[in-house]
Amino acid sequence: MSKTEILVQRVKQMIDSHGYAHSDRLPCEREMCQTLGVTRNQLRRALAELEGQGLIWRHVGRGTFLGARPVLNLEDVTYLRDRVKPAQVVSVRFTIEPELARLAAIYGKKADHEEIQHCADRCRNAPDWRGYEAWDNKLHHAIARASQNQLHLYYFETLNVVRRSVVWGQPRKTIKPADGYSSFHEHDVIVQAILTHDADLAAHSMMDHLRSVYSRILPSMNLDIPKEYA
Repeated sequence: MSKTEILVQRVKQMIDSHGYAHSDRLPCEREMCQTLGVTRNQLRRALAELEGQGLIWRHVGRGTFLGARPVLNLEDVTYLRDRVKPAQVVSVRFTIEPELARLAAIYGKKADHEEIQHCADRCRNAPDWRGYEAWDNKLHHAIARASQNQLHLYYFETLNVVRRSVVWGQPRKTIKPADGYSSFHEHDVIVQAILTHDADLAAHSMMDHLRSVYSRILPSMNLDIPKEYA
């Protein structure tokens, strides 16, 4: 069992011993680090694992909560889902996410870099498509958090909830991504650009990645590429 897996079990035991109920806010990271005797980076890896399992969710500026992330405004999400087309979701991702990658390369901190790399590694080692998609989502969310811009992050989270509510209808012919799945390499390029603070490469690599993904999902769609990336 790895150090992270051991710490995950310790965090679970801490939660159980304190009798937290669903949606309760957990202690702040600093307090949990002191209680568990670990560094913030070590704790964040354990929390990322728990979040990937749907046992906790984290909200920037508010804290860590027990349970899966709720849809706070379900009626709004349903309203948008029923009125937007997949192409419109793609267009907004093309507008927002390359800029988030650029900002992550400029403002991302060491802990952000470690979480981004961790998520990319978990994508590559996912046992099935569901696991891959969960860690892919966490990777993009980690990049958004690394922008250090809360307003950008709120926009991203709103887009992400709507995107996940849209039915894309992409069939899966295998249990998990193949070893040579193109997104793995694309993720590596994005991550390396962010870790080396190459903002332009991070933005263009994210654009290339999104374009690659949607050329597979929506091959007949005329992708609306922003001029700076065309």
